[in-house]
Amino acid sequence: MAKICLCLTGKTLSRNLELIEKYRKYIDLAELRVDFLDPDECFSIRRFPEQAGIPVILTIRRKVDGGCFNSGEGARITLLSRGLAFAESDRRHNFAYVDLEEDLEAPGLEEAVRTFGTRIIRSSHNLTGVGDIVEKITSLRRIGDEIAKAAVMPKNLNDVRAIYRAARKTAGIEKIIIGMGNLSANTRILAEKTGSFLCYTSPQEPDLPPAAPGQLDPRELVERYRFRNITASTAVYGVVGFPLTTTYSPRIFNTVFDHEKIDAVYVPFPSNDLSRFLELAEDLHVAGASVTIPYKEAIISSLKNVSESVRIAGACNTIKAIPEEGNFPLCSWNGINTDTLGFSESLLHFIEKKTLRGRKITVLGAGGAARAVAAEIFRLKGKCLVLNRNAGRARDLAMVFKFPWGGLDSQSLDTMERYSDIIIQTTPVGTFPNTDDDPFELYHFDGHETVMDLIYNPPRTAFLRRAEVAGCKVLNGFDMLIRQAKYQYQYFFDRDFPEQLIPRLAAAFGL
Repeated sequence: MAKICLCLTGKTLSRNLELIEKYRKYIDLAELRVDFLDPDECFSIRRFPEQAGIPVILTIRRKVDGGCFNSGEGARITLLSRGLAFAESDRRHNFAYVDLEEDLEAPGLEEAVRTFGTRIIRSSHNLTGVGDIVEKITSLRRIGDEIAKAAVMPKNLNDVRAIYRAARKTAGIEKIIIGMGNLSANTRILAEKTGSFLCYTSPQEPDLPPAAPGQLDPRELVERYRFRNITASTAVYGVVGFPLTTTYSPRIFNTVFDHEKIDAVYVPFPSNDLSRFLELAEDLHVAGASVTIPYKEAIISSLKNVSESVRIAGACNTIKAIPEEGNFPLCSWNGINTDTLGFSESLLHFIEKKTLRGRKITVLGAGGAARAVAAEIFRLKGKCLVLNRNAGRARDLAMVFKFPWGGLDSQSLDTMERYSDIIIQTTPVGTFPNTDDDPFELYHFDGHETVMDLIYNPPRTAFLRRAEVAGCKVLNGFDMLIRQAKYQYQYFFDRDFPEQLIPRLAAAFGL
């Protein structure tokens, strides 16, 4: 089972001990990053393992490898020696591991380390790419009892794919294999599947810098991603989009998996290339995925079969792997659109109606979500105006259903006033962290409108806040998110979503 390591970047040893106590139930060991300590603190590192009460890695990372230490190698070796000196017969009082880079030449130090049972993590850090990970892992260790560590920086999903492939090819080697940065957070979550000895984490504390880019908080790793439950046979689901800076879907699905005792995990796959994601998904045996901005339309050409909802909306937000001739991972993909029913059920429940007949509605946006919304408005007999910053895209969407259209400009205001019973905001404008952005500041609410924003983070966008102040009835996208997730769950597992979890999910999101 892959271990969870808490990286300690506090300026003082006492602060680092506080962090261990705070996160103790989530972690298996800690890494003392001496390069982050105040200089005076470095004289007292020898007693830290005994005080910590858990196994500790001693690390002094150079700036060239992504750390903070900027003195010479002689000073660094002296400091490492101070931390490892006077080893005790009770190994719990010694550093359990020491991280030594592949180019460090300190044979006397290494001999002393091995004599007293401290294991060496022989590390390599590539901050500009991935290189040949297999060659690096197989050549790093100088003696067989060392743990090989390769930390790389993927620039695209093909690089992330290389991490998983290297993990399989080095299956017999005790190793730590890490993808740094946001693109490869899934490699950390799936450390058990890569055969990584441990997963490094950083506490999300305001006074602490992360030890490396892309590290998750240990509480998040355990509670949101169920890290302790992941095994080699755990099914993988996820969400693909870009930049994918905010998504509640992992928390929703992993909560359901935990409640229903399903051996599965749901992880983020930020992808700047959709085709690369599909290749990675096949390699990783991804069983199904949610599809979000900007790929809801682009994904359709890669699907073998699509539902009627996809054909009508011209967008797909859910895909499922279909093994070809029983020879997984060779698979094709089928797709459905759950945004359609998720949206209409949410809106109709909110306005307490069964159809949209007689309602005049404005849709802001012309992307995949707007297509699903427009399709449902058409099905439910509503009248609709489509407005978008790019008026050409608004026209392309509107003409499918013979709706009027326009741009997000002053020329559309008069028309919008005639289609203002309900206003539905479908663009990402206003999403966290850009919470003050407003997609259509020119429009002034007069209070009669019902306003729905499909964004759910934050719960009140600038657009909704303006509407609420004017006296409008407002609805964010959380209810729609849960309703469309119900249909995704049914599609993935051919069973009903556990409705009793909805209040628990709402409470988890502070809604």
